[in-house]
Amino acid sequence: MTQRLHRRRRALRRAVLSRRRPLAALLAGAAVLAGLHEVRPPAPATEQVLTAARDLPAGTVLADDDLRSVAYAEGTAPAGLARKPVGRVLAAPLRAGEPVTDVRVLGRSLVAAYPGTVAMPVRLPDAAMAALLRVGDRIDLVAADPQGAAPARLVGSELPVVVLPGATQDDASGALAGRLVVLAVPQSLSEEIAQASVTGFLTFTFSR
Repeated sequence: MTQRLHRRRRALRRAVLSRRRPLAALLAGAAVLAGLHEVRPPAPATEQVLTAARDLPAGTVLADDDLRSVAYAEGTAPAGLARKPVGRVLAAPLRAGEPVTDVRVLGRSLVAAYPGTVAMPVRLPDAAMAALLRVGDRIDLVAADPQGAAPARLVGSELPVVVLPGATQDDASGALAGRLVVLAVPQSLSEEIAQASVTGFLTFTFSR
């Protein structure tokens, strides 16, 4: 029985020795992985930024599907991000992927001095004449049929100029004719003026 016990001990010792190297390699690999996990830098902090989901023209009333939330590394987002831009009006075009900043949307306080009105971007076709305008001027908008099939008609009278956005790249390149201005428009006229700006040729007179 003593010999049998010795044989079992020797067999157990040989089994342990035969498995020592693979076991040591396994333990070493686990130690390396644990070390890599310890020294791996944490993921950079991010912040969510609302950007244009597609190219948006000036005058767009922003809706949820016009916007896309994009993760920016903390500290890399542009300054002046517009908070809660849904429902606000674009004062200038936005390219797809461009963050929505406060200079791109019309402020709610723009028409506070004109009760019953909304801020409305309108592209005036004569850029040279539009360059004479100043904030506070009042203009009369006249819609003319480009085909001459219908007489010109007055679509808005004494409309205050509330913002004169800077020229965009499209303005400078000639891709868009005229000049964009923002007017305080009575709510009752906003739909008619919007339609006239699409289907007709808008011209204006102004006074100070």
